[in-house]
Amino acid sequence: MIRLTAFALVAALCAGVVSASPLAGEKTYDMLFRTGTLDRIDRDAELVYRREVASALKPDAEGRDTGDIALSFREGEAPMALLEFRQGSKHKALGSFPASVGNPVIMYFYETVVRDMAEAAGGSPFYIRNRVKDALIQTSDIEAGQAVVAGKTVSTQTIRLYPFANDPNRDRMRGFGDLELRVTMSEEVPGWYTSLVAEASGGEIYKSEILFDRMDDTP
Repeated sequence: MIRLTAFALVAALCAGVVSASPLAGEKTYDMLFRTGTLDRIDRDAELVYRREVASALKPDAEGRDTGDIALSFREGEAPMALLEFRQGSKHKALGSFPASVGNPVIMYFYETVVRDMAEAAGGSPFYIRNRVKDALIQTSDIEAGQAVVAGKTVSTQTIRLYPFANDPNRDRMRGFGDLELRVTMSEEVPGWYTSLVAEASGGEIYKSEILFDRMDDTP
């Protein structure tokens, strides 16, 4: 396969935050779940993301959940976006989604964080999911910044959410009470999402990050 775009470690992603401004709840949701983000992607292309997971409470999560996430397309009357999880030669289908809606990797991100937290903290996934959903429609700050992409500086926007900041049960969440969900986006990145990161206790208890890696031509 031909590598078209490669991102230098997205450690530099939020380097140089320029400014932060408030974003109303409905605009927070619209920005995170932006429609049309796959419209300009060639249907013969494949977007590849790298997921890295570490969990102090569930040490086996790293081996189970670290791997590549590939997004490809299936043409038809309604083109579909297909997600697949890959670990070496092992491939697992994650689902298919209408390509016209937007990039489904963000849904995968939130759902895996909900599952991981429920497994590690022992809480109800329904309760956790509802708190996350509520955070998606609250006023947030959007940070303008820059990232170095294949030697080129691009503009980024980052939204941070704290679903359990005011939760009465946060002290019983085994370190997940201060969970931060951080999504960085760029108009210049194929598929819109540059990184999606979840951290509990500053990453000491739990960290999950999905980083855009590249866009390939499918064979």
